[in-house]
Amino acid sequence: MNQDLAHLQPYPFEKLAKLKQGIRPPSDIEHIALSVGEPKHPTPQIITDALLKHLHTLGQYPTTKGLDALRQSIACWLAQRFSIDTGAINPDTQILPVSGTREALFSFAQCVVQRSDNALVMMPNPFYQIYEGATLLAGARPYFINCDKENKYLPDYNSISADSWKNCQLLYVCNPGNPSGATHTAEQLKQLIELAHRYDFIIAADECYSEIYNTGQSKPLGLLEVSEQMGNKDFARCVVFHSLSKRSNAPGLRSGFVAGDATVLKSYFSYRTYHGCTLPTPSQHASIAAWNDEEHVKQNRLLYSQKFSDVLTVLSDSLDVKAPDAGFYLWAKTPISDIDFSQQLFAQQNITVLPGQYLARDTADGNPGINHIRMALVAPVDECLDAAHRIKQFIQTL
Repeated sequence: MNQDLAHLQPYPFEKLAKLKQGIRPPSDIEHIALSVGEPKHPTPQIITDALLKHLHTLGQYPTTKGLDALRQSIACWLAQRFSIDTGAINPDTQILPVSGTREALFSFAQCVVQRSDNALVMMPNPFYQIYEGATLLAGARPYFINCDKENKYLPDYNSISADSWKNCQLLYVCNPGNPSGATHTAEQLKQLIELAHRYDFIIAADECYSEIYNTGQSKPLGLLEVSEQMGNKDFARCVVFHSLSKRSNAPGLRSGFVAGDATVLKSYFSYRTYHGCTLPTPSQHASIAAWNDEEHVKQNRLLYSQKFSDVLTVLSDSLDVKAPDAGFYLWAKTPISDIDFSQQLFAQQNITVLPGQYLARDTADGNPGINHIRMALVAPVDECLDAAHRIKQFIQTL
């Protein structure tokens, strides 16, 4: 067996299942799961229609690069969404379709990390657990950058020493953040690009929550957008990851893309020809329909905006929580231990939330997930509002 497998920690939901084991919540109230970030809004018909229309293409082996029309639709979407000059993104050399961002974020590290005793892969803390697993199995060491409330739940890049930057081979950026929903400023992204050039590492920007934001707020910035603005027009050392799972409520489609530095993607393409995670041709046609349409994305945002407004109206005077910059999570500070809060909430109100420390790691400066919970507002509006009232009732018993 690969000896690095021994370094993997149990996934957060394994820990959560163990935490809930043996507890019998009230049977007279329905269970509400706010723990898993799986979109529950209906998948748009334009996607399912395109999928069904092209089922006959199941008889074809899909290529690693995917359909020309898919890469072109992605290039157009990127240019429009992030105000990038038309033609600045080459669909043939700077875009690759992937089977969702999860597999891509994992496999990317296996491709770009050069194993060595001092190899570092940096990531936010708390973080999407794939970053750590990808790092360990690529033979590198994870370097956790704490995201504390004092720093608006963003990584403090200024706290990192020059020696650590010198050993950094890959930096995972989650923008908007999971679990906090915090977004990077243009100045922060520019700083990272300058650091990547100075110390010769690659930035992998996980931007899969970028399309869920309040319509009254500014759109989250993208790494490629800032890269072009600062004159890094070939996107050197910059790679972004996007998905249809959250944007288009199609997590089961397993469709996304990677875009950016052509030199990096040339090597990643070579890796993927062996990796074998090609996107089925019917899924590619469904993806084209999704990337070409913005109306369903606007409607999706309105639903989330309503849920955040309704839930926060109920909880704002009971829980230390505020609306995120983007994404569909609430990252709330708990009045008691996040472990006890989650366990007792389930026992009393049949609601499942995720303890924050399950999403983070202990560091010399502590575990930034302690005394926080993550709540995914993915259920229908009425169900989320019901959950908010139950949580408030539970808090009043503490």
